Amino acid sequence: MGELFDKLANYGNSGIYPFHMPGHKRQKTVDFNPYKIDITEIEGFDNLHHAEGVLLEAQKKAEKLYGSEESHFLINGSTAGILSAVSACAKKTVLIARNCHKAVYHAALIRNLDVYYVYPEIQEEFMLNGGINPADVERSLEEHPEIEAVVITSPTYDGIVSDVKRIAEIAHAHEKPLIVDEAHGAHFGFSKHFPENSVHLGADIVIHSLHKTLPSYTQTALIHINGKLVDRQKVRMFLQMYQTSSPSYILMAGIDECIRYVEEQGTDAFDKFAERLDRIYKRAKEFRSIHLVDESIVGKNSIYDFDRSKLIFSVKKCGIAGNELQKMLLRTYNIEMEMAAGNYVLALTSLCDTDQGFHRLFYAVKGIDEQINRFQTTESKKEGNWIEDGVTRNTIICTMNKAFESQKESVALQESEGRISGEFLYLYPPGIPMIVPGEKIDGTLLKKLEGYKKKGFQFQGLRDYGGEKIEVVK
Repeated sequence: MGELFDKLANYGNSGIYPFHMPGHKRQKTVDFNPYKIDITEIEGFDNLHHAEGVLLEAQKKAEKLYGSEESHFLINGSTAGILSAVSACAKKTVLIARNCHKAVYHAALIRNLDVYYVYPEIQEEFMLNGGINPADVERSLEEHPEIEAVVITSPTYDGIVSDVKRIAEIAHAHEKPLIVDEAHGAHFGFSKHFPENSVHLGADIVIHSLHKTLPSYTQTALIHINGKLVDRQKVRMFLQMYQTSSPSYILMAGIDECIRYVEEQGTDAFDKFAERLDRIYKRAKEFRSIHLVDESIVGKNSIYDFDRSKLIFSVKKCGIAGNELQKMLLRTYNIEMEMAAGNYVLALTSLCDTDQGFHRLFYAVKGIDEQINRFQTTESKKEGNWIEDGVTRNTIICTMNKAFESQKESVALQESEGRISGEFLYLYPPGIPMIVPGEKIDGTLLKKLEGYKKKGFQFQGLRDYGGEKIEVVK
């Protein structure tokens, strides 16, 4: 076998438990040889970009399951859905929540859009991005009537849910469509144990990443379209542009199988999943230093609801950074987490996680919690865990596209204060840009970046993979 195949096979047999996506958690729901069903658009198997037969029927099953008027399979991930949604809904100006995924910014760059931002509130106790205040959306639409669409992320990577229903009402009062990147909420709306999905809350376009929280292959997602404010034909056209002309039937079959699974076994599976979550939240009260964030954060900082499947282990008061806890869990306990931020570690759970998996996670975190003082050096106690994980507020000088297409030069990152960025910079995950092309680089941002670098975090998006230099506008 090839080197990558062997590496993956060895990893799959390593005993490392995946508290990360994809949501199937490497648990087989079907047993088959992928080569047997890897085909092209032959007779009887339809065409994703002109669905009339079996694929049309499969997409109608998705519509029924999620309650949407129109749904389409995405095999280039939610990214393709986001690019298509923004491209179809905005010709010149868009309102974006500043904590949106990089795909939203890429759409704005490609379409040369003017961008206005609405900022999430900050949950200061655990240094999380909170929700989007509907009043801020209303204020932006009143001050900038040229805005053509509103884009928010709910839930966030951390499970923070905004008041989508109210935001949709505000957007519609101004006759603007609301696009909700609900990639991390594909499991919403199927159980009383989890929030409602945005399709039912008035959003005009909703994008779901099945592979993040449900048993489906990586890259599989859905886009749902509702109401009369969206030109659906334009969405369909952009889907053809942003998605491959050779969609994988393996991935499309995976979407169909995921939908079947939720239809037939979802109720029981979600009940059992909720029971497992209840147990770990209850037992986490035994921790002395590490804190498992729970639903007590709801009702403040514009946090309308919370997705309990996102386990946020805060180390803000432990004197260590999130990536240090992440390394301990992997190296000592063979547990791979989804993401480390400055002040916390995130475990993505799904209905495919096992009792044994939750058991291992609890005792691993408990073991580290009991020894936490041993890891605290004098220096770490003095410095604390000061990194602010919230989004940055940078000054926009020009459009992303103008900066991206301009002549640029490479300068040392720490000597770039006052310059206009010509490229993106973000931590990945979660992929929220800390600086985008066209924004002014200031001292506050550089200090924040230095803090991340000092703690061992790596930057992405820069031409310089080492993170020492940044491209700026000449």
